[in-house]
Amino acid sequence: MSHLNTRKFNAVSRFLPVVVAAVALLLAASAHAAAPGISSSTNTFQLDASTGYSSQPDGELIYSWGYGCATGFTPTYLPAQFASLGFCPTMQLPGPTLIVNEGGTFTVTLKNGLPAAAGNTSIVFPGLQVLSAVSSTGAQGLMTAEAAPGGSVTYVVSVPVGSAGTHPYYSGTQPDLQIEMGLFGAVVVLPSVTYSNCTVNEGQRQDYRLAQSAYDHPLTCYDREYLFQWSEMDPKIHRQAEAQVLARVGCTPGAPGCSLEVAMEPYHPNYFLINGRSMPDDMDPDYAPNYPNQPYNGNPHMHPGELVLVRTIGQGHWQHPFHEHGNHVRILARDGNLLLAQSDPALLAGRMEFNTDTTPGQSFDGIFYWSGKGLTWDILAHTASNPGNPDCSADVNGYYTIHSPRPATLPQYNLTTGAFIGGSPNYYEWCADHNVPLEANPVGAPHVGGGGPMTLMDPLIITNGLWYNGTAYLGPDAVFRSRGATPLPPGSALQNPPAESGIAFMWHSHNEREITTNDVFPGGQLMIMLVDPYVWNIDETL
Repeated sequence: MSHLNTRKFNAVSRFLPVVVAAVALLLAASAHAAAPGISSSTNTFQLDASTGYSSQPDGELIYSWGYGCATGFTPTYLPAQFASLGFCPTMQLPGPTLIVNEGGTFTVTLKNGLPAAAGNTSIVFPGLQVLSAVSSTGAQGLMTAEAAPGGSVTYVVSVPVGSAGTHPYYSGTQPDLQIEMGLFGAVVVLPSVTYSNCTVNEGQRQDYRLAQSAYDHPLTCYDREYLFQWSEMDPKIHRQAEAQVLARVGCTPGAPGCSLEVAMEPYHPNYFLINGRSMPDDMDPDYAPNYPNQPYNGNPHMHPGELVLVRTIGQGHWQHPFHEHGNHVRILARDGNLLLAQSDPALLAGRMEFNTDTTPGQSFDGIFYWSGKGLTWDILAHTASNPGNPDCSADVNGYYTIHSPRPATLPQYNLTTGAFIGGSPNYYEWCADHNVPLEANPVGAPHVGGGGPMTLMDPLIITNGLWYNGTAYLGPDAVFRSRGATPLPPGSALQNPPAESGIAFMWHSHNEREITTNDVFPGGQLMIMLVDPYVWNIDETL
């Protein structure tokens, strides 16, 4: 794991990119993701547990419960770029991501705004130490102090130095029902230590990270981060709960007949969620107004060579075998515990995983990396015969960067004119593959050199979408150098700025039913990792 400790990026890409043309038709052109959440200058959060509806791509509105921000509580939205976009309703799915710093405590006061028939509710914080839990009504449950209907409970949680990482929180009261209904969320504990080698990747023009490293360890640097919470819904359970709540309106909590009797088995979920949304909704922007109770998306982007921190929590009943196309994921930690080498704690020992299986209640942090190294062809569509083709001056690791003998400069792209503004269009190229063709007889020859290992399909007869550029190349050269004179129907890749043309990888559950919505594909736990060229600035707020 020592290859992650500096900006050397010696990880090896293992898979030929898989361009997902059919799915790409469904993507929104400018939707990006980050790890948004809320913080508090006083380390005090005021939350509600209340009812609402979650939206599904098939048009269904599912009666749900969720945590949200109490009326009158004004959080700080992080990353800072989301300050003007963020919203925190009194009920959301999942609950607000609580972002805290290690080295102290934070306080959560939870008000129970659920219907009387739902009874008590609470929060537990696995992996974190609760110093005190005080209920306004004195209600004590099996796992923690609880808030009775209309009442509240206050938790003081310790986050000492060394407790950084990603943790779940969820209801500790009748959890089989209340978690199913949506009472769960995440706590991200940020490390207190900074490291000189953890500066942001030089190609990232805006820093959306919550911290420079994931843990108090110099080998846990990263450039981008995304939080994914996996869950599922059985609509029969939600319909039962809604019907019984309506039938018991006005009943006295705890009185005979004033409690829910929802059958939890047989359990047959039809909706499979990432951050409370199903594909394609999960690829719309964070805080999109058309999802008033589901503010977080699932839509990762990166530039080649960046270290992407993947924060993942299992929040449902089932294990989800998730697969990230493009490369394995190097596991850094599980449940907030770094995986260290027994022989040398200075080294990490997390293995590379093909499937990052997510178990209910478990969290993990991992690093995803993709650079194009080892593909044996030029991913930027350069050719030796192309006039003005930039050469590739390799740094000590084989890439064309600011550390090269002839330093590369970051490319800029003018969205208005569609032209480069200085810089090196082949920034971070793997120089060993510079000018190496992929296609033997491409459409549009001789713009892309012949003699490569394969011939791509004619882009005029294959599906193209909002992000898919019709080729296996990155950036504007991909659009202009590898297609014929006839525009790509129906709209061509030029319906987006050509600089945004990227390589798309499906990230999805390997349980095939879980990539459906109500048994219709595509849907469910599916998203797209889009690798953008450096000429394209990834704006996570769009």
